Amino acid sequence: MSTGELLSIEPLELKFPFELQKQISCSLQLSNKTENHVVFKVKTTNPKKYCVRPNTGIVLPRSTCDIIVTMQAQKEAPSDLHCKDKFLLQSAVVTAGTSQTDITADMFNKDSGHIVEECKLKVVYVSPPQPPSPVPEGSEEGSSPKGPSTDNGNPSGPEFASVTKALAKSQENSSETRALISKLTEEKNNAIRRNSKLRQELDLLKHDGKKNRGGVSFMFVAIVGLIGIIVGYFIKKT
Repeated sequence: MSTGELLSIEPLELKFPFELQKQISCSLQLSNKTENHVVFKVKTTNPKKYCVRPNTGIVLPRSTCDIIVTMQAQKEAPSDLHCKDKFLLQSAVVTAGTSQTDITADMFNKDSGHIVEECKLKVVYVSPPQPPSPVPEGSEEGSSPKGPSTDNGNPSGPEFASVTKALAKSQENSSETRALISKLTEEKNNAIRRNSKLRQELDLLKHDGKKNRGGVSFMFVAIVGLIGIIVGYFIKKT
Protein backbone atom coordinates (compact mmCIF):
# COMPACT_ATOMS: atom_id res chain seq x y z
CA MET A 1 0.00 0.00 0.00
CA SER A 2 1.17 3.51 -0.85
CA THR A 3 0.13 6.15 1.65
CA GLY A 4 0.40 9.62 0.17
CA GLU A 5 -0.92 12.83 1.61
CA LEU A 6 -4.00 12.66 -0.59
CA LEU A 7 -4.72 9.04 -1.54
CA SER A 8 -3.77 5.61 -0.28
CA ILE A 9 -3.34 3.11 -3.14
CA GLU A 10 -3.60 -0.65 -2.85
CA PRO A 11 -1.92 -2.64 -4.30
CA LEU A 12 1.20 -1.05 -5.81
CA GLU A 13 1.64 -3.94 -8.27
CA LEU A 14 -0.97 -4.87 -10.87
CA LYS A 15 -0.82 -8.65 -10.94
CA PHE A 16 -2.30 -10.43 -13.97
CA PRO A 17 -2.59 -14.27 -14.08
CA PHE A 18 -1.30 -14.43 -17.65
CA GLU A 19 -3.14 -16.62 -20.16
CA LEU A 20 -3.00 -16.45 -23.94
CA GLN A 21 -6.10 -15.37 -25.89
CA LYS A 22 -7.89 -14.26 -22.74
CA GLN A 23 -8.81 -10.89 -21.23
CA ILE A 24 -7.57 -10.57 -17.65
CA SER A 25 -8.55 -7.98 -15.04
CA CYS A 26 -7.27 -6.79 -11.69
CA SER A 27 -8.39 -4.03 -9.35
CA LEU A 28 -7.04 -1.00 -7.50
CA GLN A 29 -8.58 0.71 -4.50
CA LEU A 30 -8.05 4.40 -3.78
CA SER A 31 -8.75 5.64 -0.25
CA ASN A 32 -9.17 9.32 0.59
CA LYS A 33 -8.31 9.81 4.26
CA THR A 34 -8.52 13.62 4.10
CA GLU A 35 -11.34 16.12 4.35
CA ASN A 36 -10.68 17.32 0.79
CA HIS A 37 -12.16 16.34 -2.55
CA VAL A 38 -9.39 14.60 -4.51
CA VAL A 39 -9.34 14.22 -8.28
CA PHE A 40 -7.31 11.40 -9.88
CA LYS A 41 -6.15 10.30 -13.30
CA VAL A 42 -4.57 6.98 -14.39
CA LYS A 43 -2.00 6.83 -17.21
CA THR A 44 -0.14 3.87 -18.73
CA THR A 45 2.87 3.39 -20.97
CA ASN A 46 0.83 1.03 -23.18
CA PRO A 47 -2.71 2.47 -23.58
CA LYS A 48 -3.65 0.12 -26.45
CA LYS A 49 -3.00 -2.91 -24.29
CA TYR A 50 -4.96 -1.89 -21.19
CA CYS A 51 -8.43 -0.58 -20.45
CA VAL A 52 -8.87 1.41 -17.21
CA ARG A 53 -12.37 2.07 -15.78
CA PRO A 54 -12.65 4.71 -14.53
CA ASN A 55 -9.42 6.35 -15.66
CA THR A 56 -10.41 9.67 -14.06
CA GLY A 57 -12.65 10.54 -11.16
CA ILE A 58 -13.16 12.28 -7.85
CA VAL A 59 -12.77 10.58 -4.47
CA LEU A 60 -14.93 12.23 -1.81
CA PRO A 61 -13.59 12.92 1.69
CA ARG A 62 -13.23 9.81 3.85
CA SER A 63 -14.34 7.49 1.03
CA THR A 64 -12.89 5.00 -1.42
CA CYS A 65 -12.96 4.35 -5.17
CA ASP A 66 -12.35 1.04 -6.99
CA ILE A 67 -10.61 0.95 -10.36
CA ILE A 68 -10.67 -2.04 -12.74
CA VAL A 69 -7.70 -2.51 -15.08
CA THR A 70 -8.27 -4.99 -17.93
CA MET A 71 -5.47 -6.35 -20.10
CA GLN A 72 -6.55 -7.21 -23.63
CA ALA A 73 -6.13 -10.81 -24.87
CA GLN A 74 -2.53 -11.48 -25.86
CA LYS A 75 -1.40 -13.68 -28.76
CA GLU A 76 2.15 -14.23 -27.49
CA ALA A 77 3.59 -14.75 -24.04
CA PRO A 78 6.62 -12.64 -23.01
CA SER A 79 9.79 -14.47 -22.10
CA ASP A 80 9.88 -15.46 -18.43
CA LEU A 81 6.53 -13.65 -18.02
CA HIS A 82 8.45 -10.40 -17.68
CA CYS A 83 6.54 -7.16 -18.34
CA LYS A 84 7.93 -3.64 -18.70
CA ASP A 85 4.54 -1.87 -18.72
CA LYS A 86 3.91 0.71 -16.02
CA PHE A 87 1.07 2.87 -14.72
CA LEU A 88 1.08 6.34 -13.23
CA LEU A 89 -1.65 7.56 -10.88
CA GLN A 90 -1.89 11.32 -10.41
CA SER A 91 -4.02 13.04 -7.77
CA ALA A 92 -4.76 16.63 -6.76
CA VAL A 93 -7.09 18.56 -4.47
CA VAL A 94 -10.15 20.21 -6.04
CA THR A 95 -12.87 22.40 -4.60
CA ALA A 96 -16.06 20.90 -3.23
CA GLY A 97 -18.75 20.65 -5.86
CA THR A 98 -16.36 19.69 -8.68
CA SER A 99 -18.01 17.06 -10.88
CA GLN A 100 -16.72 14.43 -13.28
CA THR A 101 -17.38 16.69 -16.27
CA ASP A 102 -15.25 19.44 -14.71
CA ILE A 103 -12.07 17.35 -14.78
CA THR A 104 -9.43 18.72 -17.16
CA ALA A 105 -5.84 17.83 -18.03
CA ASP A 106 -4.70 21.17 -16.56
CA MET A 107 -5.64 19.97 -13.05
CA PHE A 108 -2.66 17.58 -13.23
CA ASN A 109 -0.22 20.14 -14.69
CA LYS A 110 2.47 21.01 -12.20
CA ASP A 111 3.61 23.91 -14.35
CA SER A 112 0.25 25.58 -13.73
CA GLY A 113 1.00 25.73 -10.02
CA HIS A 114 -1.13 22.75 -8.98
CA ILE A 115 0.12 20.42 -6.26
CA VAL A 116 0.00 16.98 -7.89
CA GLU A 117 0.88 13.69 -6.20
CA GLU A 118 2.16 10.87 -8.40
CA CYS A 119 2.47 7.16 -7.75
CA LYS A 120 4.03 4.66 -10.14
CA LEU A 121 2.56 1.15 -10.38
CA LYS A 122 4.30 -1.90 -11.81
CA VAL A 123 2.71 -4.63 -13.94
CA VAL A 124 3.51 -8.21 -12.91
CA TYR A 125 2.52 -11.37 -14.80
CA VAL A 126 1.96 -14.45 -12.67
CA SER A 127 1.28 -18.03 -13.68
CA PRO A 128 -2.43 -18.94 -13.69
CA PRO A 129 -3.63 -21.19 -10.85
CA GLN A 130 -3.27 -24.89 -11.61
CA PRO A 131 -6.32 -27.18 -11.52
CA PRO A 132 -6.52 -29.50 -8.50
CA SER A 133 -4.84 -32.86 -8.86
CA PRO A 134 -7.19 -35.85 -9.32
CA VAL A 135 -5.02 -37.87 -6.91
CA PRO A 136 -6.08 -37.22 -3.30
CA GLU A 137 -3.55 -35.36 -1.20
CA GLY A 138 -1.26 -37.60 0.77
CA SER A 139 -1.75 -40.63 -1.52
CA GLU A 140 0.40 -41.97 -4.34
CA GLU A 141 -0.76 -43.04 -7.77
CA GLY A 142 -2.09 -46.59 -7.66
CA SER A 143 -2.69 -46.51 -3.91
CA SER A 144 -6.01 -46.27 -2.20
CA PRO A 145 -7.13 -42.84 -1.03
CA LYS A 146 -7.13 -42.06 2.64
CA GLY A 147 -10.03 -43.44 4.61
CA PRO A 148 -11.89 -41.54 7.28
CA SER A 149 -9.89 -40.16 10.19
CA THR A 150 -9.70 -42.54 13.13
CA ASP A 151 -9.32 -42.38 16.85
CA ASN A 152 -7.37 -45.36 18.26
CA GLY A 153 -7.96 -47.25 15.02
CA ASN A 154 -11.72 -46.65 14.96
CA PRO A 155 -13.61 -44.18 12.78
CA SER A 156 -14.67 -41.13 14.77
CA GLY A 157 -16.81 -38.04 14.51
CA PRO A 158 -19.07 -37.22 11.56
CA GLU A 159 -17.14 -39.60 9.30
CA PHE A 160 -18.03 -42.55 11.55
CA ALA A 161 -21.70 -41.57 11.50
CA SER A 162 -21.58 -41.27 7.71
CA VAL A 163 -19.98 -44.72 7.30
CA THR A 164 -22.43 -46.32 9.73
CA LYS A 165 -25.39 -44.78 7.95
CA ALA A 166 -24.12 -46.00 4.58
CA LEU A 167 -23.62 -49.55 5.90
CA ALA A 168 -27.09 -49.60 7.47
CA LYS A 169 -28.64 -48.40 4.24
CA SER A 170 -26.74 -51.05 2.28
CA GLN A 171 -27.92 -53.81 4.64
CA GLU A 172 -31.49 -52.53 4.46
CA ASN A 173 -31.40 -52.58 0.66
CA SER A 174 -29.91 -56.10 0.75
CA SER A 175 -32.71 -57.36 3.03
CA GLU A 176 -35.37 -55.82 0.80
CA THR A 177 -33.77 -57.45 -2.25
CA ARG A 178 -33.71 -60.90 -0.61
CA ALA A 179 -37.36 -60.54 0.47
CA LEU A 180 -38.37 -59.56 -3.07
CA ILE A 181 -36.49 -62.51 -4.59
CA SER A 182 -38.12 -64.91 -2.09
CA LYS A 183 -41.59 -63.55 -2.88
CA LEU A 184 -41.06 -63.86 -6.63
CA THR A 185 -39.77 -67.43 -6.25
CA GLU A 186 -42.82 -68.41 -4.20
CA GLU A 187 -45.19 -66.88 -6.76
CA LYS A 188 -43.37 -68.75 -9.53
CA ASN A 189 -43.73 -72.10 -7.70
CA ASN A 190 -47.44 -71.44 -7.05
CA ALA A 191 -47.95 -70.69 -10.75
CA ILE A 192 -46.20 -73.94 -11.69
CA ARG A 193 -48.40 -75.92 -9.31
CA ARG A 194 -51.57 -74.26 -10.64
CA ASN A 195 -50.50 -74.98 -14.20
CA SER A 196 -49.85 -78.66 -13.37
CA LYS A 197 -53.24 -78.99 -11.70
CA LEU A 198 -54.97 -77.43 -14.70
CA ARG A 199 -53.22 -79.89 -17.02
CA GLN A 200 -54.38 -82.85 -14.91
CA GLU A 201 -57.98 -81.61 -14.91
CA LEU A 202 -57.85 -81.10 -18.68
CA ASP A 203 -56.56 -84.65 -19.24
CA LEU A 204 -59.32 -86.04 -17.02
CA LEU A 205 -61.98 -84.15 -18.97
CA LYS A 206 -60.59 -85.48 -22.24
CA HIS A 207 -60.66 -89.06 -20.91
CA ASP A 208 -64.25 -88.74 -19.66
CA GLY A 209 -65.32 -87.33 -23.03
CA LYS A 210 -63.92 -90.38 -24.87
CA LYS A 211 -65.73 -92.76 -22.52
CA ASN A 212 -69.02 -90.97 -23.05
CA ARG A 213 -68.66 -91.06 -26.82
CA GLY A 214 -67.90 -94.86 -26.64
CA GLY A 215 -70.98 -95.52 -24.47
CA VAL A 216 -73.38 -93.76 -26.85
CA SER A 217 -72.16 -95.85 -29.81
CA PHE A 218 -72.64 -99.17 -27.95
CA MET A 219 -76.18 -98.29 -26.90
CA PHE A 220 -77.03 -97.31 -30.44
CA VAL A 221 -75.80 -100.68 -31.76
CA ALA A 222 -77.71 -102.53 -29.05
CA ILE A 223 -80.97 -100.73 -29.85
CA VAL A 224 -80.57 -101.31 -33.57
CA GLY A 225 -79.88 -105.00 -32.94
CA LEU A 226 -82.94 -105.32 -30.74
CA ILE A 227 -85.16 -103.69 -33.34
CA GLY A 228 -83.73 -106.04 -35.96
CA ILE A 229 -84.60 -109.11 -33.85
CA ILE A 230 -88.17 -107.88 -33.30
CA VAL A 231 -88.65 -107.15 -36.99
CA GLY A 232 -87.31 -110.58 -37.91
CA TYR A 233 -89.64 -112.27 -35.45
CA PHE A 234 -92.69 -110.62 -37.01
CA ILE A 235 -91.54 -111.46 -40.48
CA LYS A 236 -91.20 -115.16 -39.59
CA LYS A 237 -94.57 -115.08 -37.89
CA THR A 238 -96.33 -113.74 -40.94
